[in-house]
Amino acid sequence: MAKHRITLIAGDGIGPEITDAVVKIVETAGLDVDWEPHLAGASAIDKHGSTLPQELLESITRNKVALKGPLTTPVGGGFTSVNVGLRKALELFANLRPVWNIPGVPSRYENVDLVIVRENTEDLYSGLEHEVVPGVVESLKIITFDASIRIAQFAFDYARRHGRKRVTAVHKANIMKMGDGLFLKCVQDVAASYPEIKQDERIVDAACMHLVMRPEQFDVLLLPNLYGDIVSDLCAGLVGGLGVIPAANLGAHVGVFEAVHGSAPDIAGQNVANPMALLLSALLMLQHIGETPMADRIMRALGVVLTEDQVRTRDLGGTASTTEFADAICRRLAA
Repeated sequence: MAKHRITLIAGDGIGPEITDAVVKIVETAGLDVDWEPHLAGASAIDKHGSTLPQELLESITRNKVALKGPLTTPVGGGFTSVNVGLRKALELFANLRPVWNIPGVPSRYENVDLVIVRENTEDLYSGLEHEVVPGVVESLKIITFDASIRIAQFAFDYARRHGRKRVTAVHKANIMKMGDGLFLKCVQDVAASYPEIKQDERIVDAACMHLVMRPEQFDVLLLPNLYGDIVSDLCAGLVGGLGVIPAANLGAHVGVFEAVHGSAPDIAGQNVANPMALLLSALLMLQHIGETPMADRIMRALGVVLTEDQVRTRDLGGTASTTEFADAICRRLAA
């Protein structure tokens, strides 16, 4: 088994608790790893004077893989999003979120098995805003040919590798004919090189309606940045919420795997947070670094804990603490 060196960002709020739990699980499963811990976000300001220290960026660039807990982003003021800054600094152009029904997790829908592929670097998240005159703010939506082609190729490559049958481009090209029109045209051009994969498209508002009516009809959803942010959270709600959904931010050479839920400062330090989202993200990480059998073994243990053992944290209707939930998975792995 290969030795791995992985950057570890515990994050803010409940981050350190759920990170400790996930580290314990993957090490119990046998991962041979040297963790390289670093601070980011609010917890990094006092020590480094920055929410995104250069040492952290150098570590991820060197190790090519990182596991990241939730980071706090102030609303309406304060420092800018560290998550967005990390994606820009490392050119993590693809956000990947698989969404599926996990046995033992209560949800509103059944037979959901879809994947969100979100462009991660531009659109309104470019952060280009200015006040034209007092009381009038202009925000610039940036859509480029290169970024649109790149994310479309990523989506179709992913679909091909994982046996997916359809990629649905989600857009608002009926209104934003140039920006979203360019994105849609790039998807259509790329689709021509993948004849075995069906390509279709939905206007974003219609896509949201169809997702809450019949989510099982979707396979891979491909979206620009803002729509992807909104729709990926909507899809998480179909199967139990952000606490049970993994995520990866991927570039040409680097991958950052993260829990996408908040840092939940109101319950920080209470040992009640659900570590499942970060654990599932760690399983994506294991697949990424060539440890798929280990990821599969942890997933099986998680399934048994949720269904047969009935060990769940309180957000899933149980009473287990963070450590009790992690310990239950570790016992199954050791059995």
